[in-house]
Amino acid sequence: MKASSLNRSTDKPRPALRLISTKELPREDWLAVRKQGIGSSDAGAAVGLNPYKSQLELWLEKTGRDTTLPKADPHDEESPMYWGNVLEPIVAWHYSKRTNNKVRRINAILQHPNPDISWMLANIDREVIGTDDVQILECKTAGINGARLWKDGVPEYVQLQVMHQLAVTGKQAADVAVLLGGQTLDIHRIERDDQMIARLIELERRFWQYVETDTPPPADGSASAELALRCLYPEDNGQTLDLSNHAGLTAAYIELKAVRQLIAEKEMREAQLKQMLQQAIGDATRAEFSHGFISWKKSKDSTVLDVENMLKEKPYLQARYTKLKHGSRRFLVG
Repeated sequence: MKASSLNRSTDKPRPALRLISTKELPREDWLAVRKQGIGSSDAGAAVGLNPYKSQLELWLEKTGRDTTLPKADPHDEESPMYWGNVLEPIVAWHYSKRTNNKVRRINAILQHPNPDISWMLANIDREVIGTDDVQILECKTAGINGARLWKDGVPEYVQLQVMHQLAVTGKQAADVAVLLGGQTLDIHRIERDDQMIARLIELERRFWQYVETDTPPPADGSASAELALRCLYPEDNGQTLDLSNHAGLTAAYIELKAVRQLIAEKEMREAQLKQMLQQAIGDATRAEFSHGFISWKKSKDSTVLDVENMLKEKPYLQARYTKLKHGSRRFLVG
């Protein structure tokens, strides 16, 4: 697919390229194009700094091995992604109202003009026009839980996303407008940092080499990596490997056993201390200390479906509504 220049003027340095128009592009095709490189929203995960997605999960996506991974439904009204899409134009409108900066959609997947790093792609929420101070607008929404990541400013993975956009487009600055808790709009300015961009490109290149060589990156201990491993290796083949001569893996095995033993001891001590305090407060609801408090409250009663009696009275329902539950691999340490 041939890319065309985003900026027609030849005196502007490093103009981005339009890889493909997204104006009427189906979502499935858009996702397929994104697999051809590292997009701006992939940047944090590609360098191992996204709190929601690991390098391994991103690698599964880029190599087409993500078919069994859970997918976010863009029409699910309880999904953060859904509300992010719905509220994006509202965030952009309020940004323009507050700053008097005009913005417009680009409707394209952009590509870095350097053929050596043509795998660097970017989607830009809005282009800021009519001002020399800032050229890009990134719109974000954060709910009650997500807002905690913004208490000290722009989260690192979002900074990397924006720096990736500046790298691809050659622009000098971007504003990040974030709607926190549905009622507070904060605007943060991110200036181009060429040293950070050089380091980001280096780290992204390392990840892309994993993709090009079809080599899975190392798991990082996150829930995302755990999910990716189960997707990558869903079945065992009954084979037994002899790793006794592998020094690195033997050391990892010994350390794992020691860590598990330490955790078990800590959990036992935690249970003892908890029960000591429960026994001390007895029927009371709460106890206070100079450094804090403890409470032991009964939850409200609730009604639940009595499946056992229902199936006794209507046993045919079990056959009608039975579904297969696939088994999963269980990791044991002996």
